[in-house]
Amino acid sequence: MRIGELAAVNGLTPKTIRFYEQAGLLPAPPRTPGGYRDYPPQTGSRLAFVRDAQSAGLTLAEIRSILALRDSGEAPCAHVTGLIEQHLMDIERRMAELRKTRTALRGLAERAATTDPSACTDADICSIIGGPAAS
Repeated sequence: MRIGELAAVNGLTPKTIRFYEQAGLLPAPPRTPGGYRDYPPQTGSRLAFVRDAQSAGLTLAEIRSILALRDSGEAPCAHVTGLIEQHLMDIERRMAELRKTRTALRGLAERAATTDPSACTDADICSIIGGPAAS
């Protein structure tokens, strides 16, 4: 299957497929006598895997590591499980940070609602953020 057809069938652009090949996510396909890439039928399922893994938040390097295990004949299940657990921990940490930020912003919003701009002095950059009750 030529690159244009593969791209169309998988909802990608030929440029994306060439990028995936260059990034080591797709093996270099055989070439036709005319020099065109001739992708085997199973390339579509590999592209779907890459897309699904990206949607799950995996990086291209992580996806490449999974594919390398599979290509070597090893089942990547334990590796994938570790990656998923790490991503879940990262998300939990970021969510905790975002909750703290939301609390701080709510406090600043309350202060902003009661701040009189005419009471600001030249010494203040912004009394809403840098006022005595901030932090």
